[in-house]
Amino acid sequence: MILQTISRIPFWQKVLAGFILGALVGVILGESATVLKPLGDLFIGAIKMLVAPLVFCAIVVSITSLGSQTSLKRLSLKTLGMFMLTGTIASLIGLAVGSMIDMGGTMQLTATEVRERNIPGFAQVLLDMIPVNPFASLAEGKVLQIIVFAALVGIAINKVGEKAEPLKRTIEAGAEVMFQLTRMVLKLTPIGVFGLMAWVVGEYGLSTLLPLGKFIGAIYIAAFIHIIFVYGGLVKFVGGLSPLQFFRKAMPAQLVAFSTSSSFGTLPASTRAVETMGVSKRYSAFVMPLGATMNMDGCGGIYPAIAAIFIAQIYNIPLDTLDYVMIAVTATVASVGTAGVPGSAMVMLTVTLGVIGLPLEGIAFIAAIDRIIDMIRTATNVTGDMMTAVVIGKSENELDEVQFYSNDNQDITPVSSQQ
Repeated sequence: MILQTISRIPFWQKVLAGFILGALVGVILGESATVLKPLGDLFIGAIKMLVAPLVFCAIVVSITSLGSQTSLKRLSLKTLGMFMLTGTIASLIGLAVGSMIDMGGTMQLTATEVRERNIPGFAQVLLDMIPVNPFASLAEGKVLQIIVFAALVGIAINKVGEKAEPLKRTIEAGAEVMFQLTRMVLKLTPIGVFGLMAWVVGEYGLSTLLPLGKFIGAIYIAAFIHIIFVYGGLVKFVGGLSPLQFFRKAMPAQLVAFSTSSSFGTLPASTRAVETMGVSKRYSAFVMPLGATMNMDGCGGIYPAIAAIFIAQIYNIPLDTLDYVMIAVTATVASVGTAGVPGSAMVMLTVTLGVIGLPLEGIAFIAAIDRIIDMIRTATNVTGDMMTAVVIGKSENELDEVQFYSNDNQDITPVSSQQ
């Protein structure tokens, strides 16, 4: 009887309950709540197990379903154009919010060790996109290389035509198997969110956040402005759809993103979310993995801009107009090479600080609370992916508007390769 009652609860409510209960347990138990971290680790590990084969199969099936090279090219250009547009706006919002708030004040923190990072140049980023050994890329989970290889395989299958039908059907069958496995893993989401939130709140606590409250607040304010006004505005005025309905159906994926701090870890949930909004499965399978790799408004736009200003304030280094321009350009362009996994924004910040000549040691002042910031950064990134899927999908007749406005419960059934 109890199990039947639980099964009737909408998925997003189960995830929200896990989120709230985890936070409460973290507050009540404090550091003792960190013993619940394995629940979150189990969930993240299971999700990581899915990513490489799921992305490969989904991208190949998506491209073979699109078929027309003209259609694929137009969709790709529109999608990438939206990523660059929102990334630029995100960096400008970060600069504006960071400039209006005195985040440094009289804060005195003990610097932690900052390890030297090997930051690849733009040319190297492009070279790293090509998988020298596709099987090694799959084994190591290098998602950007997997996407490139899968896209090339899909294009090649379309060009070969009838002779490639057996391979096409095999990959489609593999995709269906992965979708079924994803359905099984996603049942762990509420438990995983509970464990992760209990660990985060128990590990850091409210007292740890207070000295950096203004900095954290600035990041969250900028992220909420970007999510509500930029994404909501694009859904309303470009897509001609209801922002409230969009955010309602996006909430489960947003909560997963917020608790896991991983764009790739949220990929099954975000892909399912846009499909409940009516986005066609062939386009959602194309845009969501691409967005998880390249669309980094939170990590590559908002965060480097505000963090650079924060560090400049700590060291009492004035920034001029050229510095602000360089921050915006670097944050926008370099975000293309940012991987959608926890901690990638630290690399982005290193790039930004190096360009404008700020001391890299400043990263030490915010290293301790990076996880707290990473949660809203990832939620921003994933929301941007879903917004792009909806807006571009609407413009290309890849969105069912009746489904978008339907109020059916969002279950955890993952994507399917069939239209």
